[in-house]
Amino acid sequence: MLNVSVRQFACPTRGLSVSMARLGSAVRGRQVRGFEEIPHTGSNGYINLFWFWKEDRFQSLHTYMERTFNSLGPIYRQRLGSQETVNIMLPADIMELFLSEGLNPRRMTVQPWAAHREIRKHSKGVFLKNGSEWRADRLVLNKEVMLGSAVRRFFPLLDDVAQDFCRILRRRVETDGSGEGRRSLTLDPSPDLFRFALEASCHVLYGERIGLFSPNPSRESQLFISAVERMLVTTTPLLYLPSNLLISLHAPLWIQHATAWDTIFSHAEDRIQKGYQKLRSKAGLNGQSPDTQSPDTQEAFSGVLGQLIEKGQLSVELIRANITELMAGAVDTTAVPMQFALFELARNPSIQETVRRQVQSSWAAAGGDSLKALQGAPLLKATVKEILRMYPVGITVQRYPIRDIVIQNYHIPAGTLVQACLYPMGRSKDVFREPEIFKPTRWEKSERHAAGGTGPGSGFLSLAFGFGARQCLGRRIADNEMQLLLFHILLNFRLSVSSPDNIKTKYTIILQPETPPSITFTLL
Repeated sequence: MLNVSVRQFACPTRGLSVSMARLGSAVRGRQVRGFEEIPHTGSNGYINLFWFWKEDRFQSLHTYMERTFNSLGPIYRQRLGSQETVNIMLPADIMELFLSEGLNPRRMTVQPWAAHREIRKHSKGVFLKNGSEWRADRLVLNKEVMLGSAVRRFFPLLDDVAQDFCRILRRRVETDGSGEGRRSLTLDPSPDLFRFALEASCHVLYGERIGLFSPNPSRESQLFISAVERMLVTTTPLLYLPSNLLISLHAPLWIQHATAWDTIFSHAEDRIQKGYQKLRSKAGLNGQSPDTQSPDTQEAFSGVLGQLIEKGQLSVELIRANITELMAGAVDTTAVPMQFALFELARNPSIQETVRRQVQSSWAAAGGDSLKALQGAPLLKATVKEILRMYPVGITVQRYPIRDIVIQNYHIPAGTLVQACLYPMGRSKDVFREPEIFKPTRWEKSERHAAGGTGPGSGFLSLAFGFGARQCLGRRIADNEMQLLLFHILLNFRLSVSSPDNIKTKYTIILQPETPPSITFTLL
């Protein structure tokens, strides 16, 4: 809980800090304090970095941030190596940051990723771009993955994979289960969830299934999953060290990171080439290249890749860069939250039953239409939001304000790297009532109003996918993917766990369990 000096800036509605003026949270009648006066964790970035390494704080960065906010208040400066950030956690302060992000928002460049692209002469996707170039590419990509029309196009593909996952799991329970009638099976679902996420992503992005649910999934796909995990684990320590020095020294950490990215690019390249050749062969019947087909001669092509190639608004290099980024970010970032979701539903059986009843009712009313059924089960969407509040995939959202701003009565110059820290916000009693409790209904409008969640900054309580024009490009895919899988699991299984104890978590550029929880699936 934040100390007394913090509470004077908190509003009565659970700590949504009050913005007293357009420039931020400056308190009327008090002189704005300077940047150097912001509480900090130590002025020497390399000494701080040494202690981070020595005490292995990188894997517990999320809890370290929480403790630091509790100690220093709702804003503090952090220097690690050559990097300096201002960290904030109250929704109204995050709103001020959003209002200063500008037309072409910038977030922190993940330097190891950018260095890999430059060394290998790969184009950069929108994740690593800034400025007008970023905006031009992003507007093209939004049409294929963010708009409602795009969701309606790829939704059936996700639904196919989710239903297949449950059918196969049901057969496993019937074959290998225990208890009366072999109706229960306890297992660590994480390997299956990773395969589900990759299968679903490939179906949406490439318009094809890759057979990960078969008894003998391809070695190539397993290597891809391992490469993504290795890339994520090696990213965090590389963020605070000069990439050029590590590259020149052939540092083992850098070599592991670069090799992982090479595997990811190779996996994506194979599928992109297959997709392009398939479309070219269709176009060849008309004597045209895929980039020059008229709308009258184009055939429907499933998959985001096919849509981008057909429309020809991005070069092949840019398509490759962005599809690869989407693939790299599509596996762990959905499979890991699903582990947390299954665990929380399993250890909260009354909540599980409440959500299931709504799912069953909606499914019956929808007559087998999964899109309609999902729309009729708002508690499912609230469940995903609640999971991402408690266990945000990315623990920060970063921006560089384009103008000077004032937050918590401190002056922050334009161009400063500011981080909205999601894990501490989600666990704060100054923001959420009973934050330690898994409670999906807190996201219902009536509940939010009763809890005071309609004050300044209330639109910035759920930021797992970021905010504004630079929010996560794959959020519609990920959100629907998670909701659909939960939907079909709740229709088929009752979930339980042997222990209700909290899961220990670790941070490896994404938040994940130290040890994946085992779940008991019982047939309904």
